[in-house]
Amino acid sequence: METTDDIGDVIGPRGLIKKHELVRIIIQCLYALGYSKSAACLESESGITCKSPEFELIESHILDGNWDDCIESLDKINGLDDETRASVSFLVLEQCLLECLDCGNISLALDIMRKQFSSLKIGTEMVHKLSYELLSLKGLRLGCIDSDSVHELRKRLLANLEKVLPPPITLPERRLEHLVEMAISALVDDCIYHSSSDSVSLYRDHHCDRDQFPTETTQILTNHQNEVWSVQFSNNGEYLASSSSDCTAIIWKVQDDNRVTLRHVLCGHKKPVSFVAWSPDNSMLLTCGNMEVLKLWDVETGTCRQTFGGDGFVVSSCAWFPDSKCLVCGSSDPKKGIYMWDCEGNEIKAWKGMRMPKVIDIAVTPDGENLISIFSDKEIRILNLATNAERVISEEHSITSLSVSGDSNYLIVNLNSQEIHLWDVTTKWIEPRKYSGHRQQKYVIRSCFGGLNSMFIASGSEDSKVYIWNRRSSSPIEILSGHLKTVNCVSWNPRRPQMLASASDDNTIRIWGPCRSNRAERNSFTE
Repeated sequence: METTDDIGDVIGPRGLIKKHELVRIIIQCLYALGYSKSAACLESESGITCKSPEFELIESHILDGNWDDCIESLDKINGLDDETRASVSFLVLEQCLLECLDCGNISLALDIMRKQFSSLKIGTEMVHKLSYELLSLKGLRLGCIDSDSVHELRKRLLANLEKVLPPPITLPERRLEHLVEMAISALVDDCIYHSSSDSVSLYRDHHCDRDQFPTETTQILTNHQNEVWSVQFSNNGEYLASSSSDCTAIIWKVQDDNRVTLRHVLCGHKKPVSFVAWSPDNSMLLTCGNMEVLKLWDVETGTCRQTFGGDGFVVSSCAWFPDSKCLVCGSSDPKKGIYMWDCEGNEIKAWKGMRMPKVIDIAVTPDGENLISIFSDKEIRILNLATNAERVISEEHSITSLSVSGDSNYLIVNLNSQEIHLWDVTTKWIEPRKYSGHRQQKYVIRSCFGGLNSMFIASGSEDSKVYIWNRRSSSPIEILSGHLKTVNCVSWNPRRPQMLASASDDNTIRIWGPCRSNRAERNSFTE
């Protein structure tokens, strides 16, 4: 048994750990892992038991069916609030009542219902429900519960009591595992560069090296003849698409060694191409002409399959639904609104009308549940497509772009106030998380989520740099230099967390990767 000396002992460099608590938790863990002999040996050697004396006494009463003694023991436990005491007493009396009914002792069962249950501070609805279920004998075969079944029911009762009774009378289930997981989570949370899906070792304090983060230019793509406005990795990370004010878009192939090579140059737009969007299955690409039409391209052949818009519908933004069969487009013309089409150009649905504001940007969450639109510069509307419930978020400054996290839980918007705001999609935050440091006043800048669990945010900037934030901090953790003019758009490879792309008004695309130890490899970046 625990002694007063044991209770007073503390261990650890800071003296924060009570020795007897740690030993007791270790014993619980050994039992849970199936090392019963080792657990019993530790109990014997330490004099500390996994179960408290109070619970051991209650356990013996329950296994022996001594219900009056059990209730009396529960009443003697100090420190229980009225609600917990009522809950545990209810569970014990419920089992007692069941066994009385099974034995045919109806008078005793009624007596328990009248006296014992009425004294408990629990809702009358719960008592009435129990009365109906048990005293109506619905589904109960009297005398048919054998001794083994009774024993199992009593053990189940003990397990339920362990969940209700507070420490130190009982220990929370799998307590040591929970504490270790909390410690690992804290280490990961403190690691500002964490972007690895590898298991974290218990043998050492966790720390991700900055050298594994995309901080260095590994390649410069110079095929565009004018400003590059948009860049986007495919969902499988095997392709990159870019668009430019030279009226073309380009599909690039990401090789196994992370080098990027040209695959197709897409021609056909008459005006600058402002935006690209990959189909979720990676087989198609949408290109959005600036104040022009939308084109659908086959990735394998580089041919145009369909043109959307025209006839007065000027496309301003576009997005895919997760089945890769439908797409949605917004128009800068307030009278045109939002259209949903299939890949053959057939209109499926439209949201339009005289009161429809102009659409600045649009997105569909990867799970397909929500349609998110930026209306009239400062308004975010989240439409649940199943329920038609709508949530409106108003910003004080003009929004230039929108991006959604891969898990569909969050969205970010770039504002011309030189801030990026993070909002949740499903619940209702009153205030957003804010990120600052970059420069944005005049131009459309597109940011993105990236890394493991979308824990990073990257953005271009009017000062020719790329800024990266850990989502937990409002200040950037990295500022990447290299471009000569405004960086318009960034994209993080969803399958290669060490790979980032940026598009700039200097007519180039930069591919960023971890710092290389062998500088001689950087002979030429131009494709």
